[in-house]
Amino acid sequence: MLDDPVKYGLLAMLAIALLVAAFTDLKSRKIANWLNAAIALSAPLFWWATGMALWPDVAMQLGLAVATFLALSILFALKAMGGGDVKLLTALALWVAPMHFFQLLIVMALLGGLLTVLFGAWHVALRQKHKLAIPYGVAIAAAGLWTIASFYVPESALSGLAG
Repeated sequence: MLDDPVKYGLLAMLAIALLVAAFTDLKSRKIANWLNAAIALSAPLFWWATGMALWPDVAMQLGLAVATFLALSILFALKAMGGGDVKLLTALALWVAPMHFFQLLIVMALLGGLLTVLFGAWHVALRQKHKLAIPYGVAIAAAGLWTIASFYVPESALSGLAG
């Protein structure tokens, strides 16, 4: 039994939003601003539901989000990352504790590398001449879902879903 329905309801909403982001990025190579805004603007509800203190907890989440946005903006300026991806990761930084966020980044990078290899192989197999576009939102969303399952949902709830 989940001990806090508000907290887990918000996490379920985040999981659904991540799935929508992955599917829309896969389909159109875009992640809607309204979706990223909904994720970011619902983070304070999650802070409240989890009992985060303004100092230092919320301040650290905000600092992590600002640092994430600044670092990824450089990648966006270099055309190494899409704007929707930057906004999605920044919004996730508002939800995920800093130590877990760094683990999310590692998982995202690994999944993104795998995604790049798979899409690259498919691109070559079809002998396509246009520029290869990787839907990196899929890797971001998958890493976000992994983070939710690994760090925020009790193991008992996950085992109940599996069997």
